[in-house]
Amino acid sequence: MASETTSKIALVTGAGSGIGRAVALGLLKDGYHVVLTGRRPEPLAAVAQAGGPNAVAIPADVRDEHSVQALFDQIEQRYGRLDVLFNNAGVNAPAVPMDELPVERWKDVIDTNVTGVYLCARAAFGLMRRQTPQGGRIINNGSISAHAPRPFSCPYTASKHAVLGLTKTIALDGRPYNIVCSQIDIGNALTELSARMTQGVRQANGTMATEPMMDVAHVAEAVRYMAGLPLSTNVLNMTVMASQMPFVGRG
Repeated sequence: MASETTSKIALVTGAGSGIGRAVALGLLKDGYHVVLTGRRPEPLAAVAQAGGPNAVAIPADVRDEHSVQALFDQIEQRYGRLDVLFNNAGVNAPAVPMDELPVERWKDVIDTNVTGVYLCARAAFGLMRRQTPQGGRIINNGSISAHAPRPFSCPYTASKHAVLGLTKTIALDGRPYNIVCSQIDIGNALTELSARMTQGVRQANGTMATEPMMDVAHVAEAVRYMAGLPLSTNVLNMTVMASQMPFVGRG
């Protein structure tokens, strides 16, 4: 089993843009060797180029168990271990009444946001059990939708509630192996995908309203803090959000 470096090794899924990109670049600044993964090779390559020699792009589809296994086989062969997984890849669905949403869109959200998170966590758990020294940290990207839904968000909200259950279960089952699991619930970080929210978002009372946003850099800082803790300490759940957004008392 090859060991390319004595630095800590991190994997970021959905690393080609948005929150994943910001976190990956932040971890690189902290001295990690970072594996960037996602379905689109071109954005990953751009992040790897921006990140420098300690960043490597390995495209993979988190929804496919064989693709995930191939990804983790490459990580193990190249580095011999994994210290941090930021389980970030996720998708949303159109905001329509649930009876108007095609079942295929439901399956797409669940396959990515739940099965994808599970498959990556499963592979990371196995590697972290086998490696020496044993242990590591899994950080799942939840959402404030793991606690309170937006209107017409059935698949996304269900998926993020499922992630919360996965996080707590992994945190419990990882104890004998020094594997810790955390969840970061993010509200209104400004990225390419969330920019539309600055034009108006449906509220619980049915009205449309613009919502405050926060710089995605603050999300990266939060994940870097969680990742940098010793394995004897864990932030089980963290909520980081635009202070003035409608979450508390959402409806």
